[in-house]
Amino acid sequence: MRENKFISSAMIFREVDGYSGLCLDVDVASDGDTPEEARKNRTEAVNLYVETAIEINLPIIRPVPRDENPIFTRPDDVQEPFKIKVDLEVFAYA
Repeated sequence: MRENKFISSAMIFREVDGYSGLCLDVDVASDGDTPEEARKNRTEAVNLYVETAIEINLPIIRPVPRDENPIFTRPDDVQEPFKIKVDLEVFAYA
């Protein structure tokens, strides 16, 4: 059986007063006081975005524009690149 998963690139980067988590393939971000909190909040934000996109028929993939991507605009602030996985289970109900 094939697993339905959405796998995306993400990163944590340093801000003046904390950390931000950014999912590069869907342009969804969140913040936190620590890298761990930013990662947790970003994971929740991506899950909510993907769920909503599926429900209302929005495109799931909408990458961060290169000129706004911190990897290119603020490389010294990038703390931790990683992958995020979202299960895409579909439930039918009436």
